[in-house]
This record gives sequence, C-alpha cells and structure tokens, in this order.
Amino acid sequence: MEILELRALRGPSIWSRYPVIHMLLDLGEMETQPSDKVEGFYGRTTALMPTLVEHRCSVGTRGGFLQRIERGTWMGHIVEHVAIELQCLAGMEVGFGKTRKFGDEGSVYTIVFRYRSEEAGLEAGRIAVNLVESLIAAREFDLEAAVFSLKEIREDHMLGPSTRSIVKAAQARDIPFYRLNRDSFVQLGWGSHQRRIQATMTSQTSALGVEIADDKGRTKSLLKDAGIPVPEGYECDSWEATLENALEIGYPVVVKPLVGNHGRGITLGVANDDDLKTAYEAARMRHDYVIVEKHLVGFDHRLLVIDYQLVAAARRVPAFVTGDGTHTIGELVQKVNEDPLRGYGHQRELTMIGVDAMSERLLSDAGLTMDSILEDGVEFFLKSTSNLSQGGTAVDITDQVHPDNRYLAERVARLSGLDIVGIDVVTPTLDVPLHEAGGGIVEINAAPGFRMHLRPSQGKPRDVATPVIDMLFPSGSSARVPLIAVTGTNGKTTTVRLLSYILKRHGHSVGMTSTEGVWFRDRRVAAGDYSGPAGARMVLQEPSIDSAVLEVARGGILRRGLGYDAADCAIVLNVGNDHIGTEGVFTIDDLAKVKAVVADAVRDDGWVVLNAEDERVRLMTPTRGAKTLFFALNPTDETLVAHTGAGGTAITVEDNHVVFIEGDRRIPVVPARDIPLTYDGRVAFNLQNALAAAAAAYTMNVTIDEIRMGLLTFNPTVQQNPGRMNMFQSRGVTVLIDYGHNVPAMLAIQNVIQRTPHQRRIVVCAGTGSRTDDTLIAFGRAIGAFYSRVHLRDSDPRRRTIGETTDYVRKGLDQEGMDMANVIDHGASEFDAIAAALNEAKEGDFVHLQVDDVDGSVAQVQAWRRSREVQEPSA
Repeated sequence: MEILELRALRGPSIWSRYPVIHMLLDLGEMETQPSDKVEGFYGRTTALMPTLVEHRCSVGTRGGFLQRIERGTWMGHIVEHVAIELQCLAGMEVGFGKTRKFGDEGSVYTIVFRYRSEEAGLEAGRIAVNLVESLIAAREFDLEAAVFSLKEIREDHMLGPSTRSIVKAAQARDIPFYRLNRDSFVQLGWGSHQRRIQATMTSQTSALGVEIADDKGRTKSLLKDAGIPVPEGYECDSWEATLENALEIGYPVVVKPLVGNHGRGITLGVANDDDLKTAYEAARMRHDYVIVEKHLVGFDHRLLVIDYQLVAAARRVPAFVTGDGTHTIGELVQKVNEDPLRGYGHQRELTMIGVDAMSERLLSDAGLTMDSILEDGVEFFLKSTSNLSQGGTAVDITDQVHPDNRYLAERVARLSGLDIVGIDVVTPTLDVPLHEAGGGIVEINAAPGFRMHLRPSQGKPRDVATPVIDMLFPSGSSARVPLIAVTGTNGKTTTVRLLSYILKRHGHSVGMTSTEGVWFRDRRVAAGDYSGPAGARMVLQEPSIDSAVLEVARGGILRRGLGYDAADCAIVLNVGNDHIGTEGVFTIDDLAKVKAVVADAVRDDGWVVLNAEDERVRLMTPTRGAKTLFFALNPTDETLVAHTGAGGTAITVEDNHVVFIEGDRRIPVVPARDIPLTYDGRVAFNLQNALAAAAAAYTMNVTIDEIRMGLLTFNPTVQQNPGRMNMFQSRGVTVLIDYGHNVPAMLAIQNVIQRTPHQRRIVVCAGTGSRTDDTLIAFGRAIGAFYSRVHLRDSDPRRRTIGETTDYVRKGLDQEGMDMANVIDHGASEFDAIAAALNEAKEGDFVHLQVDDVDGSVAQVQAWRRSREVQEPSA
C-alpha cells in the first residue's frame, strides 16, 4: 500500500467540523483482498490490538469493528481504525473517522480521522499503514515502541496541561483560539478582542513582575521589606561567600540559583560543608550567582493567585518510595510507576518517577543504591524538590487555608504585580497564620503550573483555568469580531471588496482577504492569493481590525479546511462548472458540497446569504439555528417567494429597484441601474454581487442609508475594484480587464460585451494549468464561439510544461470552427499578449483582457492609453 497524500485539515471541512487527518491511500493489490481473504488476519489483529474491541463501527455495538474485520472489510477502513486506536493508546482520545473510495474506479481511498496533536496524528497515519501491512504479511510489529513514539511526539507538540486547561475553558465560553508556535504561545479571541497567553502568562502580565519573580534575591528583598515572612538568606558570587554565609545562617540550609525554575539546581536540607560544595556546584550550573538560605521546617505548599484572588492551594510531596523489606529501591520505583494515575510526561495526573543525578546524589548521601532494600515502612525521597514533573504528588488543601494566609497570598500578588502567580510556602501547616507557624515564602512563580490543582493526587480538583478566562474576558465582553465569509465559483472578490467598503463606511476597521492579497483597513499588507486559511488566520490575528471579510476558495477548504471555526454570516454566490476532475471533485455536485462547508460553518445566531436562483446554492439552508437570507434578480423566483411568504428575509429587484423583503414589508434601497458596478444595468452578475453584499451588511446591522451610499459610491475602477470589470476607452477602442478565468465567467462577460456597441472582438486569454484536459478544451470552445481574434498565453501552467495548456485550448478553438490564422500564441508572456492585442486594436474594437497579473496589466493598459492620447502642441 502507498500513501499518496497525508495532511491535516485544521478547520471545518467536507468531512467534519473538527480537525482531521486526511490520507489518500492506494491499496494496490490489496484492493482485491479484503480482510476475510487474508489468512490469519483476524487472529493476528486481535492478538496485537485487543483494544480494538471497543470500536463499535457501523455495527453500533462493542466489538462491532472486529465483526467487520471477520466478515471482510477493506484495508483502508482498517487503517482508519488502527490510526484512531494508536492515538488512544498514546493518551490522545479520539473516535471519529471515515473511509471512502476516491472516485468510482481504482484502488485509492480517502481516509480521515480525528487528531489531538497534528504531528502525532500524521505519524499515527504512517504507523497505521505499516502496522496493517505487517498484519497482512504476518510480520512482527513492536506496538509498544510505536505507541511510545507517539507519546514522545505528544509531549513535544501538544499543549501542556496548564495551557490546555485555559484553552478548554475558553472553548467552553465559545472563545476561538489559534496556536501561535510549537510551544504554549496561544491567541484567544480574534482581532481587536484578542488576548494572548504563553503557558500561564498572559498578554497583560507585568514584564516587571516576571523579572521580580525570576530573580529570587529581588523577590526576597521585596517581600521582606513588606513585612512578609521569608527565610534568612544571602546572594553569593563565589564558593567562599557561600560557605561563609551558610556557616553564619547555620545548617541545614537551602542552595539555589539566583534565577531558575522547575526546581532545577535547587538542593534542600544541606547539612555540612561537603554537601554544600556539591549543592553550590549544582546551582552554579544554572546561574553565576547562588542563594544560600535557612532551611525552613515544614511541608512544601503552593498557593495559586489569579487576578489577585486566591483560587487554589496544594501541599506538595517529592517523589518517594516506601520500603517493604523485600523489594529493591529500583523495583519499588517500577511498582510506583505502574500506578494507573502515573503516565509519561503530562499524560496523567502524576508523572512517572525518573532516576536522575539528583536521585543518585540522595542515594549516595544515604549510603544506598538502586539495589538497596528498605525496611518495611521506611520512606525514601528520590527528589529534593516536589515538582510534579519530577514525579512528586499534590494534595489539595484550598479549603484549609487560614484567612490571614489567604490575605497574605493576595498581598504578595499585588506587590509583585503578577496577574497569575504561584507562591511557594514552606510551613508545617497553612491552617494557622504563617508567622505563627514559623513558615515563610521561599519563591514566587510568574508562570505557575496548574496540573497540581486541576488533577491533585488527593483532594478536590480545582477549576483554576476559568478564572483566567474570566479575567481576560470579563462577563459581557466579546472575544470575537464579526466575520463574514464569501464563497462561490465567480464574483467572490468583487463581493468582499464591496462589502468591506460598506462596513468601512459604517465605521468598522476591516480586515479583508481575497485572491489578490490581505488588506487591513485600506492597506494591502500581503500580495498574492490569500483566499485560504492562511489569509483568514492573518486577518484574525491582526489586533487592529474589528471585523473580517474573507474570500473563501475551494482549494483552501479541500487542502486545509477553513481558517476559522464559525462565521457570523456566510455568502454563497453560485456553483459553476469549474475545477471539476481535480482534488477529489469529480462532479459539480461534489463542488457544491465543498462550497456548502462555508454555509454550514456559521454560528447558531448567524446568517447564511444564498443565491435563490442557483439550483445547488438554494439547497444550502442551515440545518441548525442560523437564519437564511435569499437574494435573487427575479422577484418571482419560487424559492424567494416561498421564503418571504413564510416570514423570511430576502433582497431582490422589483421594478428596477433593489428592495429588502421581510414578510409583507418592502424596504427600498436604491435603483438598480444607479449602482456603478452594473454599468447601467448591463452587468447582471455584478448586480447579484451587490445584492449579496447588501444582504450581508444588513445582517451586520448596517443601516439602509449606509448600504445605499455604499452601493452608489463603489465603482468598477482600478482604484476600488482592480481586475474586475475595469473598462477603459481610448479613441474608439474599448478595453475590458477582468480576472474571470473559467467558462461560466467567460460566458457572463461575453453577455456584457454583446450589450456594448463594437465591431471586432479581440481577447487575450489563458487556460489554467490546474484544470483537466476536457475543461481546457471547453474553455477553448467558449472562446472560439465568440471572439474574432485570440491572443493565447500560458502564464499559469501550474504543473504542466509551457505550451501544454495552450494546446488543449487550441483544440477547443478548432472544434468550434475558429479560423486558426486568427489565433496568436505568445508563450508564457502575458505582457507580450496584451501588447499585441492593444497594438492591433482599431476604432470600434472591443478588447477583452483576461489577466493574471492585475497590477501589471492595469499599468500596461494605462501606459498604452496615455501614449495614444498624446496630442501635438498647437502652433
């Protein structure tokens, strides 16, 4: 079997509203050998992965999938379930998957399955194929090693438990998020409403507070000056100073680096000069300065303060084993690690205990080794610090904290200026005031871990993530900006430009994407095709925008899914015969399913704006709570009439006047012929685009007066709508620049040309290399049936060789009876083709330039027009 494609669909797609891995798998010879035809396959599968019994599959009962294997199912289906189970075994619970034949013939299948970590999901797909091939060939397969490799990937790439808990709390509030790097840098919310976190630091965390927390000496001084109990201690820059201060304080002492975290370089309970030297060297490996301080007697506690309120408290215990008089320390560690509460990394409530240099030192100091046997009931601590990441345990004691200690913790937070702070306290107990118990604060942490509070090994779990979200997004505040998504075969760019223009007039700071680039307000910040998820993400990450208008093309949906979770309004303009035969789109109905993803990904309180006159688009009415607004040029359209008759909202043209209809109510907007985009009513498709944009603006609570003024002042010029129906006149020659590059677009433009007085029709055009051979031939036929002269170029060959696309277009021209003497081939040069067409144009000719390089083509036409209109100076 061969994996042809493997990628992650990160947003809503034709398969799911949730992220999935997408695989194209060629079964090869296994297409003719389902599972029941492979001798011993069922037995080997159940022996290797007995947990597959939990997969119900279409049977709907436990063991259902194994029944499918026994009766016979295709290997692609088995790969799907194995990829799912591999992730579950690695601590990433998923359940969704689908397997479908890719096309009607052949041995290729599309396999999709849910993932939690993209990198782990991709690797699970690869491993699943290898595993199934091993089962087919009766080869040995190391499942334990495979699962462990996925666990390692999970730990390297998944959000840590603290960040993950905050993201989960955000999702519970319907707050979208983007992960901004491979670590724990996350954006919550969109646009101007966004907040960012890095683990448990937030975008409003004080930088000065972080520096204070990072510098243990500065922390100690700040708290001591405020009358808060801290252990006596000193900063030291040499071994001699460390020894002198330790002797002055008196053993036992604690030695730690001046700057550090996670307990690294810290040694507790140092009782003599030799141990002090070892502890000093360990601390110096972390920082040039060390702190030596009095060793406080008591337990290690963590107080968590969020938004200056104590939300949780825990008592932490370093990793230890308890002797039984029989097993060695190494065996006891292994036994402890078998506890189902312990896992690799952050997989479970507790982390497995690892034996490291710290453990070896403690063993050596005690005169023990890993082979030593402890007496029954004797505890031995394998770590000197109590961090959970090193195998420590935590007991929730939030309800036991004395009010004085609660107040003290909240004071410390305000003194440090940290919105989220973990305060480390050593004291016998927290149920009496700290100064009475003889305890002290030994550290404050600017990015405290949440795991000990979320999943303590004992006591009540505390939801400490929700207070973070409530702090960042107070009740009543919004995390989203209004988002309008526009899709369709043709008209998308004009519609997003017009809609953005209307919203800007309404006072919005708009971020917009299209096939021409990304705009923030009126500035293009990136050029190129940004009609996919990358463009959406760029806009929604921009802090200066308060609304988003996104062009959404087919390719991005198929390759990566949508770049957002749900829109406030979705527009579907049309579904035309384009891109058929590419990327799994075999029919126009397949293409409609892709466009329908945009209509489906709308908030329950949102709107879907649909073309009532398109037989496929009008079927995309939402199945959930979103409302539908239909648009149609024909006011008697059956779908529109039925919708408004039932009390629905629509926009149409009645007696040459654009009107909104709400049940029996008519709201006039503007005479259709007065809309500049329509060229006095000649360009019907731009009137459709205007209706769609006006409809979306209406759902965004833009007033009728503002919609009217937007429609009347948005012009088909190169300044406002470059590359879309831009007409130029020069001494009797009409030149039209338009990007439309498929058969439906060309036919629509030809209808406009027919309604414009002219003599010859000259066209500069190119087929697109990503289209099928038949589509390119059909493009040629559409050209050959209408134009007098054809200037061909091959400036967008994609993966074809230069000239191949042109050859297929020529076939279409020839089939349509075009005089091939009037067909001129300019190779890959768009510039040369345009120059030739303009130079041969005579008075009365109509020159249609179908362009790729909009800016370059506009500049070329403007230069040509200037050169023609230079006049001789008068005598």
